[in-house]
Amino acid sequence: MEAADQFAGTGRRKRAVARVKMTLGQGVITVNRKAIEVYFPRQTLQQIVRQPLEVTQTMSRFDITIKTIGGGISGQAGAVRHGIARALVDMDEALREPLRKNGLLTRDPREKESKKYGRKRARKRFQFSKR
Repeated sequence: MEAADQFAGTGRRKRAVARVKMTLGQGVITVNRKAIEVYFPRQTLQQIVRQPLEVTQTMSRFDITIKTIGGGISGQAGAVRHGIARALVDMDEALREPLRKNGLLTRDPREKESKKYGRKRARKRFQFSKR
């Protein structure tokens, strides 16, 4: 396999990181060596993953292999979506505009705020007692 018919992209969301490799094929999506229906059992997560392919009408053109680590299942789905969008841009620069319009190339910057010392969580205080 040549480098010309393989396209890559890295996606991130929350604490999750997804490495995406796309090759020409029948539209099979594999996440951590499992079918997408097995790895992401919820229909909404599968829709999130397929969103960049639907926007660019490339649903059954590519076989996609994904390795994802960190975070939870929702963060991983968002990271996979980001990675697929980046891989599509790597393949064809003309797809940048529709992906950008749908907000698929923007990395979601929201992260969990770290816990502060002397508190229960990041912002929660202990109950105040005047007397």
